[in-house]
Amino acid sequence: MRLILARHGETAHNATGFVQGRADNPLNELGQRQAQALAAALADEPLAAVVASPLRRARDTAAAIALQHGLDLIIEPDLMEMDVGEMEGLSGAAMRERFPDFMRSWSTAEGPNVPMPGGESLAQVQQRGWAVVERLQATYASTTVVAVTHNFVLAGIVCRAIGVPLDSFRRFRHNVACRTVIDISAERTIVRRLNDSCHLADAGLTSHGPWEGPLSRSARGQS
Repeated sequence: MRLILARHGETAHNATGFVQGRADNPLNELGQRQAQALAAALADEPLAAVVASPLRRARDTAAAIALQHGLDLIIEPDLMEMDVGEMEGLSGAAMRERFPDFMRSWSTAEGPNVPMPGGESLAQVQQRGWAVVERLQATYASTTVVAVTHNFVLAGIVCRAIGVPLDSFRRFRHNVACRTVIDISAERTIVRRLNDSCHLADAGLTSHGPWEGPLSRSARGQS
């Protein structure tokens, strides 16, 4: 299976740097245009299915892709973003002020196993995210599938795919409306593209929010 992982387009929280977990925030105007650019970039892919988190920002991004291919959108609850609990809607400064012990733990190698205050751990997110990958592989083994999801879900899936410890998620980025391409078979798993946002750069739709990393053309490979 070729799995195209996509992050949703920009929301107001992405643009301003507030923590965004399961709050059902819509795409902002830029995010809507990013979703269309992502759909256009995937227009020539022979897609068998488009699945998405039930949160509106992911669902609306995925709907643009599904429409391009005449496919029904499949909602997958386990692709929902991490439950960030009491962190929801906070700025980075507010997180450090209100939860200093958690933030110290989060920055260590054991951080992925520490639940957010009142929420999930990244390890739990990885477990349910990879379960989705396994279900898709069982159903769409020889085809191409798009899954539109969120930052922490993407982090968990990619770490599992390349066989690195989960705390390695800090070493790469998933910008809004990016795509990561992974080929999965019984023999091996290969990352063909990682955080490919070139379709946004080409259209002048790059986000500049405080959580967004630089554009990456690394690991693009052939797809």
